[in-house]
Amino acid sequence: MSNAGPTFTPKYISFDCYGTLTRFRMSEMARDFFADRIPAEAMDAMCRDFSAYRFDEVLGDWKPYREVIRGAVRRTAKKYGVEYREEDADSIYATVPTWGPHPDVPGGLSKICDKIPLVILSNAMNDQIHHNVALLGATFHRVYTAESAQAYKPRMQAFEYMFDQLGCGPEDMMHVSSSFRYDQNTATDLGFGCRVFVGRGHEPSNANYRDIEIPHIGCLPAVVGL
Repeated sequence: MSNAGPTFTPKYISFDCYGTLTRFRMSEMARDFFADRIPAEAMDAMCRDFSAYRFDEVLGDWKPYREVIRGAVRRTAKKYGVEYREEDADSIYATVPTWGPHPDVPGGLSKICDKIPLVILSNAMNDQIHHNVALLGATFHRVYTAESAQAYKPRMQAFEYMFDQLGCGPEDMMHVSSSFRYDQNTATDLGFGCRVFVGRGHEPSNANYRDIEIPHIGCLPAVVGL
């Protein structure tokens, strides 16, 4: 764990949910449903492309997350010249609320949640996220979604919605995420008081866009002096 300065005690700690707290299974599912159409040696590249298309799908005006997934699956199938099946995308969407946390999450969060209010800002639908949050093993002060903000991260509008709801500026908050492109780059531009990167392995580290790096949420209590 690297720490760029003295302990920062935020008014709120905001989190990305999927990937950071909840184990993200999107690529696992894509491997399964493309197995009959894409050769095994192309699967890693397919997962990277599928991830890139999902990111691109959230950069415009808000649309339901089901449409985000459908668009990404459709574009991936087109790139690889294989059949697009809408039921593949819909099966992912239906499964998202069942995904549970990384094993380090409940223990780490439970040491903080009664001392510093925890907040989630997620690229989710309102009817999805609360099922995942219920599995995290900690109490959250607030849970905000892209649907409520009418914008997906990394757009600033999503974060600004959270600030408005909390009545708090970014300088008083800590943001925790395992993604630079969805979270930490924008958190840097907005001037969060502290940016914590969780090295889950799906994105390389970048010292320009994080203050602290931890390998898992079990290390977070020490970051805030608990």
